[in-house]
Amino acid sequence: MTDVKVVALTAGAFAPFGRVVSAGLQPGAAANQGTAVRFDFCAELLSTRPHSKANLAVFRSVARALPHEVRLLERHPCSTQVFLPMIVSRYLVCVAPTLPDGGPDVARLAAFTCVPGQGVAYAPGTWHHPMVALDAPGEFAMLAWEDGTALDCEVRDLSQAVRVVE
Repeated sequence: MTDVKVVALTAGAFAPFGRVVSAGLQPGAAANQGTAVRFDFCAELLSTRPHSKANLAVFRSVARALPHEVRLLERHPCSTQVFLPMIVSRYLVCVAPTLPDGGPDVARLAAFTCVPGQGVAYAPGTWHHPMVALDAPGEFAMLAWEDGTALDCEVRDLSQAVRVVE
């Protein structure tokens, strides 16, 4: 079994897979009569299927601990998928580049720990592991465009698990 060391999520390290969604990563503007700062266009939201609908869902995740075994990866070939933590201590994000044949490049899997205030927007087609709450249960708002077909989500079981370690 291969081990992958988890690192803290940064915008630069995550850029090949999508965007980190967080206040303060770009200039903001005063809003709400000066009681807030608004940060616009924090992620590119895409869908290549005009008939699909935006689905805002909530995921409740049970707590897991590291090390964690990654046994499958999924991707959404036609849509951005955004996860925004609502209640969370830390959570794990695992991503992999795409091979020329379209499958995940498991040898280059990257693992990130995320903290409250950090969301992720997976670019369309980005291979990733399902959301994993660390330390305590978590709740996440998720946005993706779906139409109920197989193109909503493709799942690949890995031939060998990858262990994510601290």
